Amino acid sequence: MSENLDGIRLEGFIESLQQDRGPILEAIRARAIEDGVPIIRSETENLLRFLVMTRKPKKILEVGCAIGYSALVMHTVAQNYGGCHITTMESYEPRIEQARANFAAAGAEAGIELLTGDATPYLTAMQPDAQFDLIFLDAAKAQYVVWLPNLLRLLKSDGLLVTDNILTGGDILESRFAVTRRNRTIHTRMREFLEKVTHDPALTSAVLSSGDGVCLTSKIQVPD
Repeated sequence: MSENLDGIRLEGFIESLQQDRGPILEAIRARAIEDGVPIIRSETENLLRFLVMTRKPKKILEVGCAIGYSALVMHTVAQNYGGCHITTMESYEPRIEQARANFAAAGAEAGIELLTGDATPYLTAMQPDAQFDLIFLDAAKAQYVVWLPNLLRLLKSDGLLVTDNILTGGDILESRFAVTRRNRTIHTRMREFLEKVTHDPALTSAVLSSGDGVCLTSKIQVPD
């Protein structure tokens, strides 16, 4: 109980340090919380803002749009350095309509392309010249390891893959048999994903405990 209270207090403290999001993002966030729609936590949002501002990506790929909140966060930050183009994907129809409405309300339709349906065919079909400076992965956790080869193929040599929810609500720490049966596939595949990105000699990764866990992955640059 004490750990849960400490976590709530810490999350509230971090939220108190949050920079002004602006009325549109604040309204979208409030509605998402009220409706129980999963969006990025404040800690993850702050990290994403920092990464976009410091790396200044011109092309971003997001897998897992939901109602468009994180895409709009990145789009808003990018306006500070001249903007970027964001390609985002979502398969759940009710959230697709909300995302479109939110992009329209923010006047961001020109800068954000929304692809609808299963991400797998899109990721498979994208050509190597459609490479991205930053990829934000925040979708079906059991698919992370399935999508990984294509995500790395589409990531620029100096790009950054940002993967959210890698701690799976704390389940990642448990034995497979201590996890509820319906979550065992997610548990197994997330561990496989983390093993691949942290032990592949062609990659360098940092696993952070922010929010529900974030993994940052880049390709190792080999000198000519």
